[in-house]
Amino acid sequence: MSELRIIARHAGTVLVGQLAVMSFGIADTLIAGRYSPQALAVLALASSIYISIYVALNGLLQALLPVWAELHGGGRQTEVGRSFRQALYIAGGASSLGICGLWFPDLWLSATDVPPELWPDVRAYLRILAVALVPSLLFRLYGTLNQSLGLPRLVTGLQAGALVVKVPLSYALTFGGAGFAGMGVVGCAWATLAVNVLMMLAGLWLLRTQDIYKPYHLWRPPEKPDWSVIRRFLALGVPAGLSIMVEVTSFTLMALFIARLGAVALASHQIAASLAALLYMVPLALGIASSARTGFWLGAGQAHKARQAAAMGIGLAIGAALLGAGVLFMGRETLAQVFSKDPGVVQAAKAWLAWVALYHLADAVQAVCAYLLRCYRITLMPLLIYTALLWGMGLYGGYLLAYQGVDWAGWPMRPSVDTFWMTSTAALALVSVLFTAMVWHASRLSSPPSRMH
Repeated sequence: MSELRIIARHAGTVLVGQLAVMSFGIADTLIAGRYSPQALAVLALASSIYISIYVALNGLLQALLPVWAELHGGGRQTEVGRSFRQALYIAGGASSLGICGLWFPDLWLSATDVPPELWPDVRAYLRILAVALVPSLLFRLYGTLNQSLGLPRLVTGLQAGALVVKVPLSYALTFGGAGFAGMGVVGCAWATLAVNVLMMLAGLWLLRTQDIYKPYHLWRPPEKPDWSVIRRFLALGVPAGLSIMVEVTSFTLMALFIARLGAVALASHQIAASLAALLYMVPLALGIASSARTGFWLGAGQAHKARQAAAMGIGLAIGAALLGAGVLFMGRETLAQVFSKDPGVVQAAKAWLAWVALYHLADAVQAVCAYLLRCYRITLMPLLIYTALLWGMGLYGGYLLAYQGVDWAGWPMRPSVDTFWMTSTAALALVSVLFTAMVWHASRLSSPPSRMH
């Protein structure tokens, strides 16, 4: 099978799983919205806090993908197992930090001026998710291992199966039935916990029973913590996790600034943001797939094939982004009407979706490059670039244009949603250029990376 087909098939499989997971949140939003406006508010607040913590911890573990791909490429199966067991200590520490942040959310709630009457429900919801974080991160570790070995189908199958369980379970626990009174919005949290436990147990069962895992000797007794290995893991994973947090928050925080512009602006932005998040799933899957192959060839000592895999990943991302952006631009009015019947919201969203098409082109390239840079153990510089450009130029620049105004060549800019999309698109375009140059430079100078096992 050609390298192009391997990457495309891997990415397609990962994409299906990512869309299934994304549907968890969509289903909960629909269920909470049908239950009551307060339930929807509680879900929105709790989810924003949970995501802010989870994406950083998830990124910490996802950053180990090129490590295991490299060992796999070098035919060092036993070392994959040993490395995986060492990563369990990282997962344990990450779970402890996440539980503390979710179990005691009062600082988050007070800092964001959440109405006090919502605090009890938000607190109850987050404490259930704190428990759910442990199986979720363990399953993420299982998923990262499979993706590094080029075996994403089992993970995708479990995620798709979990969606079939999650939706009716969330509905039943929220609304009740057959003599059960229902729990309200916290029923969605209990359903999330149940599904995460089921996925983790299914992953453990597959690790134990499937012959494909036997060469890696995963079930040997855990070694004592090897602090030199763990430090190298953290040196790679912490900047990667923080980078993902900066990337995600630079996108999600736009809503907080745009909220001041009124309900129509916020509603139209939400439509644009939802479609941008959906399109992002494609380069995310391509980043995972192409980094797995790049790491594999680096481990095999074939740097030229690693460069080819990286180039194919970027090329596929550009092609898919052009297609996605074109469809979005051509169908922007129809798509806006699907989300809203309000003429003002539809008209505003139609304008912003043109910017989203440009935004996605830049977003796709940088997303794939961010994964590829981890194969070459480059994580600190991307974090600094993200922070300076996405938070600085994107968010703060959009704020200045929207609320302080700039007279550009005699044309005064008025407060509008498009100022945020304009500055964020420009920031992402610069990130894409810098990241692409860094990938090219690193691949030209590449030698087998320092071993992390």
